[in-house]
Amino acid sequence: MQLRSSPHRRAQSYQVSFRPEFIRRLIVKGVMMAFYRDEKQFYAVMDRLFGRLMKDAKATNQFARSNMVIRLNTRQPNAQILLDGRGRPVEALFGPQVGKADLELNLEADTLHRIWLGEVRLRDAFFGGQIATKGYVFKAMQLGELFQEAERQYPQVLLEMGLR
Repeated sequence: MQLRSSPHRRAQSYQVSFRPEFIRRLIVKGVMMAFYRDEKQFYAVMDRLFGRLMKDAKATNQFARSNMVIRLNTRQPNAQILLDGRGRPVEALFGPQVGKADLELNLEADTLHRIWLGEVRLRDAFFGGQIATKGYVFKAMQLGELFQEAERQYPQVLLEMGLR
């Protein structure tokens, strides 16, 4: 790969190496492509991940005690996940759902992807403006154990699905 900084400077060569999780991200005309190609792929990954998480009482106990409903709205692709902690077991519903959530989190799917790969800290994404909220933001702390377990299991889900 050659990079030219100006017509007056000699081109310099750089060796570039990619970590496996970035292989799917291509740079086309200077624009980073999204990890998920469409909402169908996003929902397939989330369905497998949350299917595992909902079976793990340790991951869902804190959220279940909160008696909350949280909606995750993603962009690129546009998708919704509704986490319903009002009953046991905790439910994860995919796609647009009727009803009001106690807290809505709006973020890019790539931000969620990077959080669960451990590349971005959840707290940094909140305070850095990558996650917009509607509702009482401190209620998001009830997602702590669930998100920690998601971060632990997400890379394995990607491997199993051939995405990493």
